[in-house]
Amino acid sequence: MSPNLDFDTESVINKIKHYLITTMGRTSQNATDEEFYLAFSWALREEVMINWTATNNTFKEKKVRKLYYLSMEYMPGRLLGNNLTNISVIDLVRSVLTAMDRDFSKIMSLEPEIGIGNGGLGRLASCFLDSLATLQYPALGYGMRYQYGIFEQAVKKGVQIEKPECWLLRENPWEFRRDNHAVQVDYRGTLNPIHNDAGEEVYALDDPESVRALPYDLPIIGYNPTPNFSVLSLRVWSTKESPHNFQLQRYNAGHLDQAAENTGLTDVLYPNDNHEAGKRIRLKQEFLLVSASLQDIINQHLGVFENMTQFVDKVRIQINDTHPALVIPELMRLLLKDHHFKWHDALGTVQAVCSYTNHTILKEALEEWNEERMQELLPRQYQIVCKLNKQFCTDAVEKHPHKQANLEELSIISHGQVKMANLAIFGSHKVNGVAKLHSEILKNDLFKPFYEIYPEKFTNVTNGVTQRRWLYYSNPLLAEFITKRIGNEWIKDFSKIKDLSKFAEDTNSQEEFLSIKDQNKKNFIQYLEDTNSVDLCGQETSVCLSSDALFDVHIKRFHEYKRQLMNALHALILYQEIKENPSARPIKRVVFFGGKAAPGYKIAKDVIRFIFCLSRKILKDPIVKDHLRVIFIPNYNVSKAEKIIPAADLSEQISTAGMEASGTGNMKLSINGALTIGTDDGANVEMREHVTDKYWPFKFGSSASENAQMKHDHSYNPKTIYESNKHIAKALDALVDGSLTENDEEAKALEEIHQSLLSNGHDRYFVLNDLPDYYETHKKVEQLYATPNEWAKFALMNISSLGDFSADISVQNYATNIWDIEPCPPSTEELSRIRKEYADLDRCRILPH
Repeated sequence: MSPNLDFDTESVINKIKHYLITTMGRTSQNATDEEFYLAFSWALREEVMINWTATNNTFKEKKVRKLYYLSMEYMPGRLLGNNLTNISVIDLVRSVLTAMDRDFSKIMSLEPEIGIGNGGLGRLASCFLDSLATLQYPALGYGMRYQYGIFEQAVKKGVQIEKPECWLLRENPWEFRRDNHAVQVDYRGTLNPIHNDAGEEVYALDDPESVRALPYDLPIIGYNPTPNFSVLSLRVWSTKESPHNFQLQRYNAGHLDQAAENTGLTDVLYPNDNHEAGKRIRLKQEFLLVSASLQDIINQHLGVFENMTQFVDKVRIQINDTHPALVIPELMRLLLKDHHFKWHDALGTVQAVCSYTNHTILKEALEEWNEERMQELLPRQYQIVCKLNKQFCTDAVEKHPHKQANLEELSIISHGQVKMANLAIFGSHKVNGVAKLHSEILKNDLFKPFYEIYPEKFTNVTNGVTQRRWLYYSNPLLAEFITKRIGNEWIKDFSKIKDLSKFAEDTNSQEEFLSIKDQNKKNFIQYLEDTNSVDLCGQETSVCLSSDALFDVHIKRFHEYKRQLMNALHALILYQEIKENPSARPIKRVVFFGGKAAPGYKIAKDVIRFIFCLSRKILKDPIVKDHLRVIFIPNYNVSKAEKIIPAADLSEQISTAGMEASGTGNMKLSINGALTIGTDDGANVEMREHVTDKYWPFKFGSSASENAQMKHDHSYNPKTIYESNKHIAKALDALVDGSLTENDEEAKALEEIHQSLLSNGHDRYFVLNDLPDYYETHKKVEQLYATPNEWAKFALMNISSLGDFSADISVQNYATNIWDIEPCPPSTEELSRIRKEYADLDRCRILPH
């Protein structure tokens, strides 16, 4: 960053020493690595604060239209390494740590993984914030500060055990407590009718159950090779740090669980809702995110503008999946009661500022809330939903009389349930899917009646990933390989990656690519050994096969439609083939699984147990274990993804066609040089179209339309496949013949999997239907893998074809087609003013400008 690295190094060292002495009473010689990590982070943080302040001041000064992104989860991973990468000071930091006799990798590993997310939804949200900051759009993210995350996954003899994530065990130098922005969120209470200044009937809430929501800010640093980078905020809400939320009278009365309920609203992401308490807490969580964020949004707006007149023009709110859909009635309530809007004007404002992203096709995953529960916990918001529903149904029938027959499907409230997706569609000006196939299914199937009424609302924005985190930072060897050939513009403009195709036929480039992949695989093997991540079931054997084996990677949250079961069944078939004939499969293979099952999702947990049983069977076989391994990576998260993705040869994207909205793991793996075995589902379709069929050789399975037809006709019979395919029959028989199990619990779990596949009406995800084609396609995988240079050519063509799958492109599409916002970099005058003020008051400057 600076032309004078020696001066910079000395300045950073001085600042670290300053923090060690002034905050911990330690010197650099006797400080622990943990203390050193904190001091180093604080030193770097000073530079970040300059740009963070300038970014926010510029937004206010220019009175820009601003995006507010609401998501129940984020998965930013560790912040330090990404921050260093985005402000281009990795070399400086290495120099500092070397001079201070500290190990770079060890210091970086001390940062805990931020525990506020679970899967693709959270990782996508984090990618979008990174892109928003890099492209310098005015934006702010809102989420929740979950004390114990979703859970830390341990797997003991195949049984998933949920433990608290301990990411807040130590001080987090990258979060800022903002007590002056705390707000009050009200539940329950008695409604008292009054009128606002516009004459609208509104309601005061008497004797509410009030909860204090306290925000913490995390800096999101945009990539910029110059000092003028933008820093956005991710504001996360907590109820844990407010004693007011603890109900002492209930505690003294012996109701300990009730006493701590509001204190614990931000304890756990997605609490198990298989019981009434879990359902109640989930609804209260979602409303907490919505109400606290909306109050903050309005407060920010009024800090810039005199009144709410320009709110409709200056605010844009993105509802990320249905979890924040209560934005619609709560914003209505705030506009009506606190800001004296008329009903018509309030609704027009809500629909103008809000937009909704749908992330699921599965109807059971579209949130619905029991009417009585909502009425009890959120009486005024429930009233507003009822009025919105009546207005919507009346308008729909008046304008489209033929919709009378679809009224139940269209209604926001039906059969005692409040349908959050329907609410979000009605209350938003735009509704988008996250892949072309997904968006077409929304329009033509899932939300067809809405699309026929509001065709202008529906659009598509295909997901993307940030190449800076998932290639430039996570895979430095491959990043250097690319930059050496096409320059470094791809880091910020991923469309430039297309130039890599010129080297796909080059033998030297193929050899170097294969060497990099091999080194990444060796690094991952070493990581597994160092962290003792693999359960060897008491066997004296290597942790993994050598790096010349095919690394076959399936890393996703566990769900039936993602079909980890089909992959495991294929691995079982391979085991049986190799057991019978050790030379049947000349290509050695390691099948990696990683992902969590929801605490209440029994069949998903049974699949994890099946994977363990199969892994144990292989490890105990002296012949097969040298040809095949099945490895489950426990507690899969961002940091582990950064290890395994660069090492992957084969990417498993095998969801039931028509059920995956998009996927982003498919993109991460592909841009790191893994070839995809996959169905034509989600974003796989567009990726294949960009790569072309020639270089996307492992497509298999029924299409979305074929699956829909089978479902409609009830024509699928898994028993027919079982009876006609000897490989599948033998594998399924092994689930119930005792050959894989060692106790009754294991036998019961595998028996239930067997029943789920063969019982009439089960196998809703067409596992056996696609398994024969999947089996044959894996043979094609092995054939291509046996010719390494040809494999490398295909991999390079895949990487070079995915420039459109950057989160930067996705964000630009949202900004242009949905939010209508413009970039707003921190003004040079404001940066200069703040830097000068800081420099005048500080003698320990890190980075001169």
